[in-house]
Amino acid sequence: MKHISVGLVGSGFSATLHGDAYQKVYGLDVKMEAVASVEDTIHDFAKKYNIPKIYSDYAEMLKDPDIDVVDICTPPHLHVPMIKQALAAGKHVICEKPLSGYFGEKGADNDHVGESDKRVMYEKVMEELNDLKKVVESSDKLFMYAENFVYAPSIQKTLEFLRAKKSKILYMKGEESHCGSHAHHAAYWKYNGGGSFIRQGCHPLSAVIYLKHQEAAIRGEEISIKSVTGDMGVTQNCLSEEEKRFILSRPVDVEDQANMVLTFSDGTKANIVAGDMILGGVRNLVEVYTNEGSYQPNIAPNNAMMAYHVSEQGLEDVYITEKVETKAGWQNVFVDEEIARGYVGELQDFMECVATGREPQSGFRLAYDTIQAVYAAYLSDGEGIRVEL
Repeated sequence: MKHISVGLVGSGFSATLHGDAYQKVYGLDVKMEAVASVEDTIHDFAKKYNIPKIYSDYAEMLKDPDIDVVDICTPPHLHVPMIKQALAAGKHVICEKPLSGYFGEKGADNDHVGESDKRVMYEKVMEELNDLKKVVESSDKLFMYAENFVYAPSIQKTLEFLRAKKSKILYMKGEESHCGSHAHHAAYWKYNGGGSFIRQGCHPLSAVIYLKHQEAAIRGEEISIKSVTGDMGVTQNCLSEEEKRFILSRPVDVEDQANMVLTFSDGTKANIVAGDMILGGVRNLVEVYTNEGSYQPNIAPNNAMMAYHVSEQGLEDVYITEKVETKAGWQNVFVDEEIARGYVGELQDFMECVATGREPQSGFRLAYDTIQAVYAAYLSDGEGIRVEL
């Protein structure tokens, strides 16, 4: 049995999702060998997942000869340099979304990066993407893009139908929305490369691009993104602080609501929506409409389990679903979340790729196309134009 040692970078929320999923990988001898983080949570994280090696310096972890795969779960502005360093060190790379972004120029007023010229942003991001593409393609190591929507069982089941029917996807809708992040960094462009669209909308965006990639392969066609239009802004400015009490997001220079229209080279369309001000729990949804059928992969909320409580008392430590404002009343309980959201399938695929050398379902092309489309949407919104790719 192939033994694979993983070094995680980061000990926060996304690293925890990966840690839980690694424990469910089967058929391979996978071990979380090390974790590198500057956060105070690192020791508790290592103890929770029985990780023997702890590093405060990422560069030192890269020198560890026992590590086969580096799993990058850090803020986006660190992704590109870490990917390059890991590949140069001879490690396979897993990188969380989003792949990259524009985070401002050194020495600039970084608290207002979001007010920068969107064309400059787009050009800088494309320059970085093309440089990274050369690095990835020249390496003999794998690059794996941690887009969990691709591996959600409902998305994979949709793909099974598409393969069987060889249908043409005519239109898709995708959304990830919730009541916003309470994290300080979510309010600033300099940390995430944008607001609700890049933080949340990139998930359904990657899912619809992935499905069009797969459709092209199934039907023997060439399909790419032809054009992008974007419309986004801050909706909550019309509210008082009291009226915003149930909304967690407090954007400084980022959007809290975004809309995108994708036009593919075959003339078909997709809409993507992302909101940081939507109450009622997280919405992870994709709809797919073909010439022979319709599919609705409701990742969340779904009705795998419904529960009702007259009050929240006693439920303080019981998880129901992400971003729900109250645990009283009827609730859509998220069962086997790490499986339903695709994290287990994602890491199962990645570990099998490391063991066999095959390419992942979610790789560099998907990461590249997603970020290009994200910044094309920001450019479209900033200049009020349709952006041709």
